[in-house]
Amino acid sequence: MLQQIDQQPTEIGARKPWRDIYFTTHDGLRLYTREYGSRRLGGVPVVCLPGLTRNVRDFHELALELSQDARVITCDYRGRGQSEYDKDYKNYTPYIEALDVVAMLDALAVKHADIIGTSRGGLIAMLLATIRPGALNSVVLNDIGPKIETAGLLRIMGYMTHSPSPKDWKDAVFVTKSANEGAFRGLDDEQWIKFAHQIYRDVNGHPAIDYDPALRKIFSAHPVSSKTSVPELWPQFQALAGTPVLVIRGENTDILSEQTVDRMGDIHPSLNAVTISDRGHAPFLTESRALRAIRKHLDISHPKR
Repeated sequence: MLQQIDQQPTEIGARKPWRDIYFTTHDGLRLYTREYGSRRLGGVPVVCLPGLTRNVRDFHELALELSQDARVITCDYRGRGQSEYDKDYKNYTPYIEALDVVAMLDALAVKHADIIGTSRGGLIAMLLATIRPGALNSVVLNDIGPKIETAGLLRIMGYMTHSPSPKDWKDAVFVTKSANEGAFRGLDDEQWIKFAHQIYRDVNGHPAIDYDPALRKIFSAHPVSSKTSVPELWPQFQALAGTPVLVIRGENTDILSEQTVDRMGDIHPSLNAVTISDRGHAPFLTESRALRAIRKHLDISHPKR
């Protein structure tokens, strides 16, 4: 079932540059999708998949940029953003979320897509290579690979379980900056404000987390320590062997090591990789080098663009 709420005004005399779309999953959840650009552009759509606790807002500026030439689709996974929460937190897994992405593609009649996956979204892209390989025209893996560094996973776990709840938007910016300024260097005040608004949603003028708190239970159910062996997805990455792949890595990331990128290149000889200076996990994809790499990657896949 597909429900489209088309171009609702954001204020008097203004219209949003996207379409709000909801679809229903196989188990009855109502999930949110945001679509930019004209469907009359032709070519292959670009589908953007966010990180573990993130949402469509992470891709807004990138979508505005790319939608000049392509239809761009972003989504909120179950339990995030404007999508419905799952009553069973055990369904918050990359595999279930990959099935939801397949349901979204089917609902929007998308047979082939260029996938841009940030962190969790990149894991889902690799799973899609085994679940629906014909749907992948090309893939961008943003600061993620088949092997996740334990140190980075521990940081994310700590942030999710111990991060303070900001009391106002000024505090939300402070919390965001305090947690990320070591890895994200050179951001000005406006960029930190944008960063905070990507992470938190606005509820009557106050910031709030934009994901189901039950999502945190995945760490208590599967605790991580410095001695934990994190599952790796090398077979799933190998399924991308025939698909053009671009890897974007943050210079200061603690999730994707240079050694992992090198091994990815050995497995996928035509893989392209770029490193974004002064960025941790994960680059915003609005950095000039990231944008150039993405545009080149898409142009190689689509000579008509």
